[in-house]
Amino acid sequence: MNENLTEKTKETHLIYDGRILHLYCDSVTLPDGGEATREYCRHNGGVCIIPVTDNGEVVCVEQYRYPHNEITLEIPAGKLESKDIDHKAAALRELKEETGAECDKLTYLGKIYPSPAISDEIIHIYMAQGLHFGDKRPDADEFIETEIIPISRLLKMINEGMIPDAKTQIAVLRANEILKAQV
Repeated sequence: MNENLTEKTKETHLIYDGRILHLYCDSVTLPDGGEATREYCRHNGGVCIIPVTDNGEVVCVEQYRYPHNEITLEIPAGKLESKDIDHKAAALRELKEETGAECDKLTYLGKIYPSPAISDEIIHIYMAQGLHFGDKRPDADEFIETEIIPISRLLKMINEGMIPDAKTQIAVLRANEILKAQV
């Protein structure tokens, strides 16, 4: 990486300190010596899990997303309570809460920066296999329905623009490559 592209923080100002989002406006020195401001959100991050059945189907969730005013089809996911929390444990928790499943095998598929221009949020992606189902335990303010969909159909839905959720798109694409190699 070219270190000559780095911006240096001069001052940091907290504008809004919410429960989930923390909005800042910083003064920075640019690589050429000029100055600028950067507005961004700090976020504790999250996890998402692509639960794959023995038949190559994915357990998805449907839920209402307020900012977009629509019901979306996604893989299970949740926010981290702090940046220091064990994201593997959080993934197992979200899998159980949203689908009722526990798994024999959990594979880390990497991390993504969903909105790197405006947020420091990191989402850690996992694939769960060897699923065993029990009761769901969604949060009190979480209303979700599960749907089991073949991964081949999810790929088609992604390519047709029917699944706008970025974490779901990336997880399905990564998991599909791993599943193809396991055959």
